[in-house]
Amino acid sequence: MENGHGAVRQLRYLPAVGSAYGVELLDFARLRAMDPHRRRVRPQRPDFHVLALVGSGTGAHEADFRTHPLAAGSVVWIRPGMVHRWSDIDACDGPLILFRPGFLPGFTSAEATAPACWELDGERLPLALLAAEHLGREHGAAARTPRLASPALLSHLLAALVLRTLPDAPAAPRSAPSGSRHTEVFRAYRAAVEEHFTHWHQVSDYAQALGYDARTLTRATRAAAGTGAKTFLDQRILLEARRLLAHTDLPVGTCARRLGFRDLANFTTFFRRQTGTPPTLWRTTYAESGAHPT
Repeated sequence: MENGHGAVRQLRYLPAVGSAYGVELLDFARLRAMDPHRRRVRPQRPDFHVLALVGSGTGAHEADFRTHPLAAGSVVWIRPGMVHRWSDIDACDGPLILFRPGFLPGFTSAEATAPACWELDGERLPLALLAAEHLGREHGAAARTPRLASPALLSHLLAALVLRTLPDAPAAPRSAPSGSRHTEVFRAYRAAVEEHFTHWHQVSDYAQALGYDARTLTRATRAAAGTGAKTFLDQRILLEARRLLAHTDLPVGTCARRLGFRDLANFTTFFRRQTGTPPTLWRTTYAESGAHPT
């Protein structure tokens, strides 16, 4: 459906020949060559990850209503389901790694809460590019000589690249809980939210399903994501609401039902509480100005 900003293009993971291991490598130059009609500048929603490193050049990228300027050292991590567009990458150079959701084992809380775009300093960028080159060489060897193929090796090299590129996490307050248990709890909660947020709107629903009390979920979420469990849940619902309002022509009442609200009034109250603006006005402002209201 279109609403003046163009329909969102759904992208499925279709590996190229020789890339049947759940990961594929290309670069910005190849992306431009594969896309002569510049479909990349329109909204798209992949069902796979894209990790991009800008080695040189400048440009811009938009992800879920935020515009990110790109320059040497920029890292872009597009997650499955994220609505994004490459608004300006004509001068960018550097590697892009595409991989299936299950190919990177054991997401940590740091990986799960990393932003869509951040910057590497001059010391870390060469190391990240080397890690990407190593992954690319092993991937190329596996494609040329199948007996050398090792999905486990490629997975570990991808994990090493992600660890090399992740932004520094802010220091946790002394009172914040820590340890693998809290990471495990947060990962379980985050996965459950992603699966059920369109019909479970209370933390108590997740606590009951996961076998934890609500306070445990709140402590773990605050330690990992810097916010409480209810705020984390509300932000996920709000993000999907914005996606529906911005990128479809669905009536607002239909958007509300898709997100599990009993009626339009409840959805309007929720949306206004989160943004300060009713959903109809937010949609109109977005469509008319092309801006990204927050």
